[in-house]
Amino acid sequence: MSRSTEIVAPEPVPADALSRWLAVEVPEVSVGSAPVTVERISGGHSNLTYRIRDAAGALWALRRPPTGGVLATAHDMGREWRFLTALAATPVPVPRPVAYCADTEVIGAEFYLMGFVEGTVLGDEAAGSGLAVEYRHAAGLAVVDVLADLHAVDPDAVGLGELRRPGSYLERQLRRWHRQVHASAVPDLSVIDAVHERLVARMPAASDVRIAHGDFRPGNLSFSPDGSIGAVFDWELATLGDPLADLGWVLVSWARPGDTVPPTTPGPTALEGFPDRDDLIARYATRSGRDLSDLPYYLAFARWRSACIGAGVYTRYASGVMGSDAAETGDVVVARLDAVQAQARTALAGLEH
Repeated sequence: MSRSTEIVAPEPVPADALSRWLAVEVPEVSVGSAPVTVERISGGHSNLTYRIRDAAGALWALRRPPTGGVLATAHDMGREWRFLTALAATPVPVPRPVAYCADTEVIGAEFYLMGFVEGTVLGDEAAGSGLAVEYRHAAGLAVVDVLADLHAVDPDAVGLGELRRPGSYLERQLRRWHRQVHASAVPDLSVIDAVHERLVARMPAASDVRIAHGDFRPGNLSFSPDGSIGAVFDWELATLGDPLADLGWVLVSWARPGDTVPPTTPGPTALEGFPDRDDLIARYATRSGRDLSDLPYYLAFARWRSACIGAGVYTRYASGVMGSDAAETGDVVVARLDAVQAQARTALAGLEH
């Protein structure tokens, strides 16, 4: 008589093992007779974030890579930790870095611990509705103020200069995403290829090299009730690159009433009170002093990059690895493909002037 054995996946952050490590390595965290408590806050295909409560009731945040099916190089915790620690003493609001663990034997992956930042992440309209209308304009301007502060940081002065790579950031990005989109399951890449051809041909002269966050938007920022920003999260895509690529990404994700093209990512900014995109552009120009005459190029680049990223997500849905039932998956697959093509068409239109 045989008996089947149930395979139980390991916990992403085992509390017992984490508590033992904290007791030895991080004395400022209070570890009592019981393990610390672990609660997942966010994550998915991105790095995962957990809320840690210690024996004294203090809160901390832990970041680790996703739990399988990802490339380690795409979720380099040491690199993310490096940007966090480099920016800790600058005007850019980041969570306080506390400790980094490179030993994958502790919880099954590299991870780091940081201070917990209270606030609201404005990742969608529901979150945005919780911010009082009278503070939404200030919150929107704070987004570009913090972005300008980030782009004012000299990478060499904060110890990140060795991450500088030869050649053009835009050239590397165009090559990387074009290669990846051609490995996707999108059946018709003609518009994406047409945009790529124009982006290569019209590439602006290299601007100054600064820290580029890679996914800067309200959904990766923590806001206080008065609209001020307490922290910038999710540094996994950070690199040294073109600062205007960050600005373009903010603007194409910034939905406004009357838009005929959807934003690249969900957000709250179509709600009453948030500033218009022209307000953000003017604010950034004033705060940064940068020439924004090539901004249409960066908007097209941001939408094209979004289409390439969306092609990868579409491919995962189409191959059935997202775990939805058949009917739901069919609807999602169609919607994902439509979104990819809509972003690519908008990028192409932006380059035809």
